[in-house]
Amino acid sequence: MAELERIGGSTWFRLGDRDLATHLYRTQRLAEGAALHEVTAEIARARGVGVHVVPMSDDAVRTRLVLAEDADGVLAGTEVAFQHYFVRLRHAVAVRSVRFDGAAAASPAPGVLDAIGDAEVVVVSPSNPVVSIGPILAVPGVRNALAARRDQVVAVSPIVAGAALKGPADRLLAELGYESSAVGVARLLAEWVGTLVIDEQDAHLKDAVESEGLRAVVAPTIMSSPEVAASLATVVLDAAR
Repeated sequence: MAELERIGGSTWFRLGDRDLATHLYRTQRLAEGAALHEVTAEIARARGVGVHVVPMSDDAVRTRLVLAEDADGVLAGTEVAFQHYFVRLRHAVAVRSVRFDGAAAASPAPGVLDAIGDAEVVVVSPSNPVVSIGPILAVPGVRNALAARRDQVVAVSPIVAGAALKGPADRLLAELGYESSAVGVARLLAEWVGTLVIDEQDAHLKDAVESEGLRAVVAPTIMSSPEVAASLATVVLDAAR
């Protein structure tokens, strides 16, 4: 990165050597004709990852956002790439809309639908429902596969006491017209999630969450230590069983 900066390249997307090595290898293998799920498996094996990891699709799907205000020389109404918004603008600018370019024509990668259909429990991490989970759902077939397993799908709310622990999830929800709360998350996920785990700070919202058609489970969800994380994992798995 220092050398790239020295010779005049763009370095706003700060990456370390290991990240750069991963991207260089993936780009090379894709250029050679390998599919993304094949490259993902190669990297996982090389790094000793013992679980089966698959991308949502082998096809290109790009998250694009329209800014609601001027930011760093970019005018309101301009559509930018996700990394431009998230990294270059530090997600500190309001957003008018989000779309997933290429999603409609994409297909689930080999193994994705089988993984959903065969899993004992489908766990949805406490991640941004708009720009992290949203692109996966936008791939045709994925949402229906999850809806078919709804009773075994358990999600952890990424919103605690009305705020995101990290990142812009709370702001994005509000900017796009959704409620930034555990109830708002429940409303977004209810079609394909059967159980939502909410934090103890939101225990008073349990009935409101369940009024959206999901089962609500109250537990400590802020993973402040390995022990708390392990306890949460147990709660999530038990909730679907």
